[in-house]
Amino acid sequence: MAVVMTLVQMKLAILRHAVKGPQGSTMSSAGVLGVLIAGGTVYLAFLDGDWLPAAYAVWMLGWIIGPVFSGGGDESLRPEFFSAIGLRPYRLAAGLLTAAFIGVAPVVSLLALAGLVVAGTREGVVGVVVAVPAMVLQLAVFVLLSRVAVALLGVALGSRVGAIGAGVINGVILAILGQGWVFAVALGQGGQIPEFVRYLPSGWGLLAVEGNLLALVAMAVLIVLLLGAWAALLTRRTGADLPSTRGRRPMRAATARQAVIAKELRTWTRDLVRTHQMAFALTYGVCFAAAPLALGIPDMLPLAGPIFIAMAASLSANTYGTDGTAHWLTLLTPGASDVRGRQLAWLAAVGPVAVLLTVAFTLVTGGPWPLVLSATPALLGGGAGLVLLVSVYGLVPGIDPRNRGGNPLRTSEDEGSLTGMAYLMLLLVACSAAPAVTVAAMFGWWGVPVGVATGVLCYWGFGLLAERRLTARGAELLQVMRTGRRPGSITGKSSFAMPKMSKPREFIVTVCVTLGAIPLIPQGVVAMTMLSDGQLGHTWFLATHMPPALRWPTAIVMVLLGLGMYTTGFLLWRQAKKQAAGARAEAREEPQEAAP
Repeated sequence: MAVVMTLVQMKLAILRHAVKGPQGSTMSSAGVLGVLIAGGTVYLAFLDGDWLPAAYAVWMLGWIIGPVFSGGGDESLRPEFFSAIGLRPYRLAAGLLTAAFIGVAPVVSLLALAGLVVAGTREGVVGVVVAVPAMVLQLAVFVLLSRVAVALLGVALGSRVGAIGAGVINGVILAILGQGWVFAVALGQGGQIPEFVRYLPSGWGLLAVEGNLLALVAMAVLIVLLLGAWAALLTRRTGADLPSTRGRRPMRAATARQAVIAKELRTWTRDLVRTHQMAFALTYGVCFAAAPLALGIPDMLPLAGPIFIAMAASLSANTYGTDGTAHWLTLLTPGASDVRGRQLAWLAAVGPVAVLLTVAFTLVTGGPWPLVLSATPALLGGGAGLVLLVSVYGLVPGIDPRNRGGNPLRTSEDEGSLTGMAYLMLLLVACSAAPAVTVAAMFGWWGVPVGVATGVLCYWGFGLLAERRLTARGAELLQVMRTGRRPGSITGKSSFAMPKMSKPREFIVTVCVTLGAIPLIPQGVVAMTMLSDGQLGHTWFLATHMPPALRWPTAIVMVLLGLGMYTTGFLLWRQAKKQAAGARAEAREEPQEAAP
């Protein structure tokens, strides 16, 4: 009991400091959004049918995969911190589980589970009484499934096969969630929610409220089993070793640039995190483009290659921060062209797969050839240039690969900045293809040379800017990688961290960044692809339902709306960043003026 209380007090102290610190605004925004979603979930309890168990299945899936895409979730209390104390694994697991109930996500989930009380009112007093322990047990199931999933993925990432398998599974799940409208429409065409949803672990609380008390027993047994599994995985994690790289062929290179290329290509195959990211990007691109096949719509298949390029660029945007202090080798090598070598290695890793996907799926659908052949080279060149440019200008200090510990998903302590960098990279890479796609949509094959020229210019120009920045500030970047602090910075936060701003502005920035992709990609770019191929009247693509004179203007307006949302969010963020920098400068000058 003392262990549990100590861990709970530690978690409360961490939350108190987080609320007062720079993460407070992010936590409040996430809390408000979570409360709104929880309110919608409770509303489903008033409806007939199986909407409530279906919603709880989505909540359970979110608990399982959410931490996977946020670097392992909340790890303010890491198992490694307590490995030297000598606690029994089961006691440590119980203490960490209790502490895991303290936070924004558990509170919001508990509010959503209040739908069980609403459902219990239909069954009378007994139903309401049973709903209270059912809520607690259901939340415990969610939290433990989340912890076990992250721990299992950490074990899987200890081998190449496991890293690829984990990337495939995660890519499939996220693509399904990203194309949820497809399955919602398909489900609506079927007329009802599948009955098996009620019998998933997420629906056991509702079964108990409806009178099946064995469901409470089943949840208690599942909690004990998951707790035991987590305890075993914690033991493996705290004693985890780095994967072996013995038996590799030695690298041979005649020039410094060739050495960089060889080193990068070896890193793409040896670093299991990069292997996982590449498998995830590939699977996500294919599944996202293939999801509309559930409705008999093959038009998105040619976009598998471009989506894969954009996702690969987004995941590798912090390439220098992920590599850590290994950059000192390049700094001490005269004449080493690190940027150009990394660009060529990135193209070698991503390009052949992207071209193969694009050509193969476009052959299957029969077009539109001008659009995909225009977008692909522009995206490849833009990705190869922007990955290095963004990394050297907005580097997020990462954890050295040798110090990643038992959770290889966590490559940085500043996950919020990594997320912002990923979204920014998606936007910038999409913009690099915008001129070629526009010309291809209006003039057909003329878009191809524009795409090639755009790709070459992005590769050369952005690479040149990154190389100059690295030459001038290489030592400073190495210092940031080593210490996690920037020169003159107290917090050490990345350039992509959310600055302090008013709640309305922060809400606008969050909405613009998170929802800007909807009008830009599906309602804009995808709709243009359908219109150019003569595909009309498809589900939620607004432009395909408009009169002939308004189809292309609607798609163009949607693209402009998406770009406008991203631009608005960026400008508000930049303005707040400048105001914060000015306030810090004034604070530094005041003591100097007061000195005699």
